[in-house]
Amino acid sequence: MRAASSMPMTWPPPTNPLKRNASIDHLAEAWITSRQNISPKRLVEPGPNVSQLEPIFRSAASAPDHGLVRPWRFVIVPADKRALLAEVFALALVDRDTGATLEQIETAREKAHRAPLLMLVVARLGACEPPIPALERMVSVGAAVQNMLLMAHGQGFGSSLTSGQAMQSPRMRQLFGLDAGEEAVCFLNIGTVSKRKTQRLHPEVNSFVSTL
Repeated sequence: MRAASSMPMTWPPPTNPLKRNASIDHLAEAWITSRQNISPKRLVEPGPNVSQLEPIFRSAASAPDHGLVRPWRFVIVPADKRALLAEVFALALVDRDTGATLEQIETAREKAHRAPLLMLVVARLGACEPPIPALERMVSVGAAVQNMLLMAHGQGFGSSLTSGQAMQSPRMRQLFGLDAGEEAVCFLNIGTVSKRKTQRLHPEVNSFVSTL
């Protein structure tokens, strides 16, 4: 088998034969490449209001969805339910580490009270019709989440994805009513950025693109 070359001869791709608007192209590139992952600690009020949240969720529905099985769902954790999530974080820590200190337990609780908008990303990976492979459905979930992150960024908000060992806790499954075949993937956090970090360098295209 011949090894793939390190750089495709056809990159960049041929010019689109349709007339293009260069300013829109540049705006889209700047919008996508300027998005950052902002720690929930740096996300403060205000978060998205109802009218801003609607297009964020509509953008998720634009993700590729082979078979139209909608392999994602999102569960918002409102302010009056954050204490319930905080206890799940704390108890999940104690379940896996009986020697956890009071400080560590309190830090676990505090994670539930950070970003103004907090929601759980749930992947629906059980049996479905048509039988789309679970891996393909996870790609769809990721595309839906990325669309939401970009929409929030376009509205001027900061965002991030957070996870951890608590995601696998039976307590987490019970709190969010996860069915068989559903998996808690991560939390999506959105809010106003209180402090922005330096933009990270993106990898060069030729480090991850090759030609067969």
